[in-house]
Amino acid sequence: MAEIGNHAVVFITASSPAEGKTIADALVNEKLAACVNQVPGISSTYSWQGKVERATEVLLIAKTGWPLVNPLIARVKELHSYTVPEVIALPIAHGNPAYLRWIDETTA
Repeated sequence: MAEIGNHAVVFITASSPAEGKTIADALVNEKLAACVNQVPGISSTYSWQGKVERATEVLLIAKTGWPLVNPLIARVKELHSYTVPEVIALPIAHGNPAYLRWIDETTA
């Protein structure tokens, strides 16, 4: 059922396009996400182990149902090369009802 507030957008960074593709393919094939967009070439500046680091990464934007967020996070952690991968879920407050239904149907 495409209820408002029952869906999420999940941001995930990956170390390379190849890693991003592996994660995206797994999430979609395993029906943990209806769609994963890959945005290549993002520049990240972050603090890690007391130092400021910089890296070129790939940003993944996954669309899923809210009940699938925890299994999605667990799967990303299994596949990811980082010790502490970024996986941040934000609720979708409102959207195209047909698109939200498609998320539900695709991840069912």
